[in-house]
Amino acid sequence: MTALPDPDLCSLSALEMARLVRSGQISPVELTQAHLDRIAQQDPQLRAFQLVRHDQALSEAAALANRADLVDLPLAGVPVAIKDNISVAGEPTRMGSAATPQAPADADDELVARLRAAGCVVIGKTQMPELAIWPFTEPAAFAPTRNPWDPSRSPGGSTGGGATAVASGMAALALGSDGGGSIRVPASCCGTFGLKPGPGLVPVAGGRSEHWCGLTAFGPISRTVTDAATALDVLSGTARHADRRLPERPLRIAISDKHPLPGAKASPRVSAALEEAGAILRNVGHSLLSQAPPYPATLGLRFNSRWLAGIAQDARELDFAALEPRTQQMVKSSRLLARKGRPVSDDSYGKRMAAWFADFDVLITPTLAGSPDPIGRWDGKGWFATMLGVANSIYTPPWNLAGLPAASVPFGQHEDGLPIGIQLVGPAGSEGTLLSLAIQIEHLRPWPQIATRPVSG
Repeated sequence: MTALPDPDLCSLSALEMARLVRSGQISPVELTQAHLDRIAQQDPQLRAFQLVRHDQALSEAAALANRADLVDLPLAGVPVAIKDNISVAGEPTRMGSAATPQAPADADDELVARLRAAGCVVIGKTQMPELAIWPFTEPAAFAPTRNPWDPSRSPGGSTGGGATAVASGMAALALGSDGGGSIRVPASCCGTFGLKPGPGLVPVAGGRSEHWCGLTAFGPISRTVTDAATALDVLSGTARHADRRLPERPLRIAISDKHPLPGAKASPRVSAALEEAGAILRNVGHSLLSQAPPYPATLGLRFNSRWLAGIAQDARELDFAALEPRTQQMVKSSRLLARKGRPVSDDSYGKRMAAWFADFDVLITPTLAGSPDPIGRWDGKGWFATMLGVANSIYTPPWNLAGLPAASVPFGQHEDGLPIGIQLVGPAGSEGTLLSLAIQIEHLRPWPQIATRPVSG
């Protein structure tokens, strides 16, 4: 069996790794090799990666060591995992599907190019459900990705591979996409921090102007908030997030465990965690009010029409017969929507939520209603039953529909020991406020940097 690397090296924050590389205390090759060794030990069970770039990553790390600007790179030598719906030069982009071509991409996506320019080493591409559809990562064409806290449970989705890689120490950062919770849900399941920026801050992968009628945003998953803040600046080409500190003034915070869908509700443990988070924030001077957002009864229909249209659009150029049966059903049911999909910006819900946030700086809700599902929970289920089931467990889709930034922050554990995430939402342009509040929560209630349940061989 491959020897474990120094656990302290793989559990460092991305910023600490970069500091050690810039100072010459460790080399990019040493750091990359440590993570490759950890992947060799952990990933045969967890299956976070669609592919590992072993030789390529070591070669790129060696080249990085010779860059004249190494001492200036904010993420020097940091191993990053890329979700497999984002192009990496020389590697296929499988999107969790047997229906996608196996030909390698000709060039890096712009987001990958920005991470490389900042000093990152692309260590591999991470698994996802077919076409990023579901909040679990169990593609039929590949082995399911497992939660590093308990391999019998789901890491969430659709950036489940990225969250597993970061939580287990196989990568320091992950780049993901979020069309209805696909960064925040796996961050909650795996005990990491995940940020969905608002529209227009981070470019949409593939050079597109939008994805899924504007629902989708791209952003980071990390072990610390400041790591994500630096990654956000790199991805967005800005310089206003990396130096985030605690909030400069007391914030007006709404807090609610009301589920967006009628009849669904959070577990008692999740509600208790949310209440505890509110109490510690009130104790440090923030103003908290128990108030639920005005979720419309038509919220599900508004979101689903765009979600289904986006799936049908993604499937247009693929081998339909090779899609999973559940995906085939969805595509057949939504081809008309694909021709009529209205952009999120046209929906009045976004305007209504913008007005509601005039009274608040931040909204805090659960990220998930309960503990992560067992692997296989949705095997053999049709798309409609699966959709209804998972919709009752997630609090995330309203904020894709509203076009607002949102994040998931670890806060406590379920009775079974798996992490709980709480969701922070803010008005347009409030990514900095969300990061500052998340940093404060991290200081007040630190979370484990690496999944603490050991993975057995």
